Amino acid sequence: MMKIYDDVNNLPEFKNAILTIGTFDGVHLGHQKIIHQLVEDARRVGGETVIMTFNPHPRKIIQPDYPLEMLNDFEEKAALLEKFGIDNLVSIRFNEDFANMPAEDYVQNLIYNKFNPQKVIIGYDHHFGKGRTGNIDLLRTMGNNLGFEAYEISAQQLNELIISSTKIRKALHEGNIQLANNHLGYHYTLNGKVVEGNKIGRTIGFPTANIQLDSADKLIPMNGVYAVKVLVNELEYNGMMNIGLRPTVNGKSRTIEVNILDFDEDIYYQPIKVSLYEYIRGEVKFDGIESLKQQIAKDKETVKECFG
Repeated sequence: MMKIYDDVNNLPEFKNAILTIGTFDGVHLGHQKIIHQLVEDARRVGGETVIMTFNPHPRKIIQPDYPLEMLNDFEEKAALLEKFGIDNLVSIRFNEDFANMPAEDYVQNLIYNKFNPQKVIIGYDHHFGKGRTGNIDLLRTMGNNLGFEAYEISAQQLNELIISSTKIRKALHEGNIQLANNHLGYHYTLNGKVVEGNKIGRTIGFPTANIQLDSADKLIPMNGVYAVKVLVNELEYNGMMNIGLRPTVNGKSRTIEVNILDFDEDIYYQPIKVSLYEYIRGEVKFDGIESLKQQIAKDKETVKECFG
């Protein structure tokens, strides 16, 4: 079972640590290649894999006005990293003080003193420390003196990671769920809890669970109707999800709501996980509730066909 640490001053002594540093947002197929390499390296030396990541995302401090649109919240990312064989995840609190740490201190006091790694893997053109003065050359020079190896992920491999992340985000914004899922290597998920809505769905025969996401920084896909799998109370159901403004009932704010097929339980305030399988149609303003009901009934049949 993967161990998670959020206090860098209270870490165990890692055995032959193979350490990599990054946000790993999406933990997509490109990341999974690097993780596989990490696991192989650790196995070869009888060591442990360690990922050092940052919370909040550094861009939140450095570019606070820039929307993040994360593919995973922290819990989702942790679950994926554990699934792919990572032993330890260390979450570093990223703030102004951390950003202003001199690069040499970053290597000596953080990487060496706290992790005592056998090998440190960073991405091509990765910079660290105050003024971003630290790079692979400094890491190699200090690593030679301190007794660890520094390895750089190639420009080509890093470029593939960036392209893949960009493609995933673009696909989600365009409702191209299959493409996004193909690049992720799993189904894109939304995690949250069920909150009270205006209960209009109940009055037209399609009760929905309104979802409040766990993270405000999570990327919400394009508005429309989706075929989804819903995990609630440790059981999985088929469902249809609507993302949007609900123009037919004069909705004013964007909501995420899911109608769980063959389900009739009170799940208010319960955690819920929705995995996206297929984009059914875009959001439409119907000329009345009756037209909306007829379309939802058709959507339900489409969802059933999707899941065979």
